Amino acid sequence: MKHNVLFLLTVVFMSCFSSHAQRGVRIGYIDTEYILENVPEYQEASAQLDARAQKWKNEIQAKLASVAQKRKDLSNEKALLTQELIDEREEDIDFEENEILDYQQKRFGPNGDLFIQKRSLMQPIQDQIFSAVQDIASGKKYDFIFDKSSDAVMLFSAKQYDLSEQILRSIKRTSKRTQAQSKAQRKEAEKEDLIPEINEEKEAREKALEEKKTARESAIEKARQEKLAAREARVKAAEEKRRKTLEEREKAKQAKLDARNGTSTSSASNEVESSATTSKSSSVKNEEVAPKTEPKTREQLIEENRQKKLKEREERQKALEERKKKILEERQRRKDSIIASRK
Repeated sequence: MKHNVLFLLTVVFMSCFSSHAQRGVRIGYIDTEYILENVPEYQEASAQLDARAQKWKNEIQAKLASVAQKRKDLSNEKALLTQELIDEREEDIDFEENEILDYQQKRFGPNGDLFIQKRSLMQPIQDQIFSAVQDIASGKKYDFIFDKSSDAVMLFSAKQYDLSEQILRSIKRTSKRTQAQSKAQRKEAEKEDLIPEINEEKEAREKALEEKKTARESAIEKARQEKLAAREARVKAAEEKRRKTLEEREKAKQAKLDARNGTSTSSASNEVESSATTSKSSSVKNEEVAPKTEPKTREQLIEENRQKKLKEREERQKALEERKKKILEERQRRKDSIIASRK
């Protein structure tokens, strides 16, 4: 059966492909089981039918249990009964059991009450589903609509082609329209029941316009981003140039100050060295002029030498401090004169 259905579907596709090659084949599918699960009327009636079927099952099970007990009792009493009574009771039990089986067939058989009531319950819903499928197929230009829960096996089904929700909404709108009491409610239900027609040329034009609009917006955004990037690059280059200029100026200024300080320091060191040499030569002359005394011990000589070095170090330190003070005063006078000349 499934192979025949698939073969027929293949033939239909091939025959319709050439006629619909210009606009493409529109295909959809529905899930009848999902629709039935979400129809309140069907669920309520199905629950009532299930309760009734359960009641019938309980009755049948109780009767079968009674028949089984009678057979057990007969088996226990066979030793006390004649063959004629045994046959008579077995016949009664078999007759009662056949009646129960007939009752079970009447309720649950292929043409039983459960099947008939389930078919009567399903028929209105199936008619509504079929009507809704016809309306949606004609209104939205569908070429094929399949049932996912039928014998036509669907190996793959994309969610975007699922029409079950639309069918379900259509059935609910029809139910609202049927149950509407006032004129306003009926009018509102009729508005909800309208299915928009599809204009494929209009859709194509709108799609092309939307693509052009998107491309134009993308080009504008790209140009704006490029302008912003160029502006940021120019600002960054100007800041870098300004920073380099300031650094060069600062380096030149520092070089001038270093050169000026180096000249002053060298002159100060020369003066200190000349003063130290002068003091040393004077001390040597004094030693030569001084009268000779008794020879001194080694410890006395070491101590005198140490004291002499300390004294010379103090003199050099004092001379350096004096020179440094003079240099600072001279620098301050120059700075004051520069400030005064600028004013």
